[in-house]
Amino acid sequence: MAELWIGSNNQKKLAELTRLLKPLGIALRTPDELGQPFDPIEDQPDFAGNARKKATLLANLSGGIALADDSGLCVDALDGRPGVLSARYGGPGLDDRDRLLRLLAELHDVPTAKRTARFVCSLCVAAPGDRVLTALEQACEGVLRTEPTGAEGFGYDPIFVPLEYANDPSQSFAVLGADIKDRLSHRGKALRQLTKQLPKLLA
Repeated sequence: MAELWIGSNNQKKLAELTRLLKPLGIALRTPDELGQPFDPIEDQPDFAGNARKKATLLANLSGGIALADDSGLCVDALDGRPGVLSARYGGPGLDDRDRLLRLLAELHDVPTAKRTARFVCSLCVAAPGDRVLTALEQACEGVLRTEPTGAEGFGYDPIFVPLEYANDPSQSFAVLGADIKDRLSHRGKALRQLTKQLPKLLA
């Protein structure tokens, strides 16, 4: 069975990636199997650069083919913030809820019509020797609620309403559930595009 290393320590993101890749019948390996730390510094100026850095590092450490993603929320009213800093927005010591509330505070005076945003996901597949096998990027357009709703998902999901549900702003990604999120989300779109290439890359 073909193996693919997944370059993330985020358990909720790993669960999402595993769910979306499961139909391919690939054996998925995770960084905790390495026996050494996998803690890449995400210091690149864009999602693609961070995905490439994580994928090449994991491929070199594991000696196998590695997939990494970098993703985040880009808010138009904030000139694209939090962007690549989405998982670290507001500085150290904050959890997902703290970062979400920090973002809502910044958007306090922004009217509904201008609360447009998008989730972006960059994927990179790499082989040992810093060889990039493929890279791609997808986005999911939406609008941001003024307060969180729903208990599913993670990160900024409780305030993000995809455009397909913009007429019912109660339907955040944290309400819609995994099946709908997988169909509409940035990561779901990117992984569906990638699955067309993966069998050949892993052959």
